[in-house]
Amino acid sequence: MLAIDRLPATRVANLGVKAALAAAFFVALVFQPEVVDGKAMGFRAPLFLAPAVVVPILARTRGWEPYPHTADALASAPFLIDTLGNLFGFYDRFNATDDVLHAINWILLVGAFHAFRFRNVHRNDDAVLLGYGFGAITIIWWEVMEWVVSTDGIGGAGGLNLTYGDTVGDLLLSSTGGLVGSIVGVLLLGAAGSRSPTGEQPTVR
Repeated sequence: MLAIDRLPATRVANLGVKAALAAAFFVALVFQPEVVDGKAMGFRAPLFLAPAVVVPILARTRGWEPYPHTADALASAPFLIDTLGNLFGFYDRFNATDDVLHAINWILLVGAFHAFRFRNVHRNDDAVLLGYGFGAITIIWWEVMEWVVSTDGIGGAGGLNLTYGDTVGDLLLSSTGGLVGSIVGVLLLGAAGSRSPTGEQPTVR
């Protein structure tokens, strides 16, 4: 895990994700294209940009070394994908967009969970279930937030078109994506990848 974070390519990828996310919201909020009307982009902006700001602050205050580029990028990637989906009108033009992205985004989100976890915890015991549970909890609260926003019209939300069937489908797809992300995360980022060439486990704050 730590070796991946030290790769220059990982740092470039992380910075690219963040730059793209900031640029997407700049376009959405400044130019306000018609395609994002009713999508509460003003409400989404601080929420979606939060991981890109919070992770560097935590890394600095806690002295994380190397910097957690993998986890940072994976935490911001779902918000970038969702924002681009709205900005390019994919949600309006393709009915399957919401379903596909719910699964993909939760694979990435749970991947971020494991990327953070395996910097400090070097055991795979119950790791898949922990990631699966994290994904399930986050989609529950995500759907609660969407319901509140659509009901109260916070941030000008009026184009979410939420239904009971849509909510249940999102819960199933995201939790399933979370399970896939947890399995992949454990396989790729797990304890074996966290060990040093001498077999010793690094200490990370």
